[in-house]
Amino acid sequence: MRKRRVLKTIILSFIIIVLVAILAALVIVLSFISKHGDTWKSLKNSALSIAENSTREDFCTALTSTVYYNDDTVLTSLKAEKDVYYLDYDKIPKLVIDTFVSVEDKRFYEHKGVDYIAIVRAAWSLYTNKEITQGGSTITQQLSRNTYLSHEVSWDRKITELFLARALETKYSKEDILEFYINNVYFANGNYGIQSAAMGYFQKDVSELSLAEVVFLCAIPNNPEKYDPLVNTAAVISRRNQMLDTMYELGVIKKEEYKEALVEKINLNISKTEKSNFVETYIFECAVDILESKGYTRREALAGLYTNGYGIYTSIDKSLQKELQMSLDANLAIYTEVNEEGIYELQGAAVTIDNANGMVVAIVGGRSQAMEGYTLNRAFQSFRQPGSAIKPLVTYTPLLAEGYTADTIVMDEKREGGPVNSNNRYSGPITVREAVAHSKNTVAWSLFEELTAAEGLSYLLAMNFEKIVAEDYVPAASLGGLTYGTSVLEMTAAYATIENEGRYRNPGCITKITDSDGKVIFEASQTEKEIYSPYASVVMTDILTSVMEYGTGKSATLDGITCAGKTGTTDKNKDGWFIGYTAYYTTGVWVGYDMPREMEDLYGYTYPSRIWKAYMQEIHSDLEDIRFTTPAEYLAIWEEKQREEADKSKNETGTDSPGETETLKDAGTDWEDDITIPDESSSQTFSNESDIIN
Repeated sequence: MRKRRVLKTIILSFIIIVLVAILAALVIVLSFISKHGDTWKSLKNSALSIAENSTREDFCTALTSTVYYNDDTVLTSLKAEKDVYYLDYDKIPKLVIDTFVSVEDKRFYEHKGVDYIAIVRAAWSLYTNKEITQGGSTITQQLSRNTYLSHEVSWDRKITELFLARALETKYSKEDILEFYINNVYFANGNYGIQSAAMGYFQKDVSELSLAEVVFLCAIPNNPEKYDPLVNTAAVISRRNQMLDTMYELGVIKKEEYKEALVEKINLNISKTEKSNFVETYIFECAVDILESKGYTRREALAGLYTNGYGIYTSIDKSLQKELQMSLDANLAIYTEVNEEGIYELQGAAVTIDNANGMVVAIVGGRSQAMEGYTLNRAFQSFRQPGSAIKPLVTYTPLLAEGYTADTIVMDEKREGGPVNSNNRYSGPITVREAVAHSKNTVAWSLFEELTAAEGLSYLLAMNFEKIVAEDYVPAASLGGLTYGTSVLEMTAAYATIENEGRYRNPGCITKITDSDGKVIFEASQTEKEIYSPYASVVMTDILTSVMEYGTGKSATLDGITCAGKTGTTDKNKDGWFIGYTAYYTTGVWVGYDMPREMEDLYGYTYPSRIWKAYMQEIHSDLEDIRFTTPAEYLAIWEEKQREEADKSKNETGTDSPGETETLKDAGTDWEDDITIPDESSSQTFSNESDIIN
């Protein structure tokens, strides 16, 4: 009896809450109408006009987006080609229709475009779970939003969507709505509509798909990035199984069908088409980031790139891109071993940044071979330990701003519990220049401890290094011993910062995006953030020229072109790096295996240096040599500037006081207040073996 009373109380409470929610919603709506009656009427009329003027063709076309090189020639096209695979309602299998209705809009056949019960349910879910776990948008609302409306988050847009959904259901039948929706919904990787997805993932007509395959595909549109079959098949299968549960509970499928579908193995059959996937993958990611900054969700941005007819103008240089790929391929050609997927085992990646503007002009994410659509771009999607290439970034350039010079004497000696040098030789007292030129691990380790890990790694954080974590705040970081590592793009941008006298520019490759009417909706404007002291950066560049003249980078020296650079090799020769620059370009190169393993002759001064030299020599063949500004020249310019400012102050004030003047020690510290430094006390201690990084 008591249990029955408790149950009645719970039910009564729920009913009261629902009624209160409905009442509150009505109050809000009535209040809105009373205050914004004209706006309400305007939004309704706008929605009615859209629906009245709509045609079936609105749902059957997609506009191709075109990507351009920096000379405005076409690099590639992003095309959904929905017309090719558009299916009339009677050609869409009933199973596909039942699956979408069961999962996306259970009351589809009962409501008139807007499901008020679902809206209340979503509100209740938000109240009880503190998040929306159940959607309130109907299939018709989704179709309205994706086809006709903008993606801004506002009451005006939402109200227009509600009116438009009801208006569309007045003009079109339920069958029409389903036809439009199923042919336009996004299935990831450029596949729009169920037929496109069936062909793209299984090389089958949709009518040939099994129950398990249909539900597998219908699981993707909920979140095409999360449920991308080429990236996360397990996640798609997990969602497919949840959907099968729902369909079985609703009686859409029988028990035998349900059990068979749960255990059916999914065998993807992707069409193999060769693509310039490395540069395209990077451009695609940059474009998505820009569209997100414009208010699109990631899902909407991904879809829009294939259907909105954008003009995407890039900084990618066709000839440089070709040369960089050729150099990497040629210098790794003797290694022909492939993995189970047919991908070369030994890989490489490289990035070139134009020092004039900080934009990426070439990016290579691996060796050339036929790929199944877009694939891993190791230049920005892979993170590897950088070895000694990290030393100028976290130790030497920061210390040059603290009073150290190229001629400061430091001790190269073996320390108990510390690292060893790559050749196990120690020189005793040497200059900072010599320590960098010959990549002395012991010196970098000791100086990093003096600087502190918090200070050294703060420079990486200021340059947007993505994978720096609390465990990295240890001495081993001075030699590249990072938990997750760095990307080639990050390292190249950091070295370009030193070349740019300490001013960081966020690397990107999109210069402009236009809409389908040619209107500019984005135009790049590079901003600079001072990371290192300008003078310290000039001195560091001067030191890095010594690396090329007689140090570890000697084999990469360019004929007739002044250059600076640094090698990097990780423990047991698992990764090789070379990053260097001229007055024109900064290029970073990495070589190694996707699954790290030892390679006997892999050092920064072998394959990475050869790739770098062959490429940089070629692209500078018609360029005039430009020397770097020397520290002495920089000092002279700086002193002249100080005198001019003093004279100006004297003329303005009538006194000899120059007021506040800049000192050479002044460094770019405007970013430091924005950086959160993990507590070093929580950092782990590295063993001696893991600290031995060359």
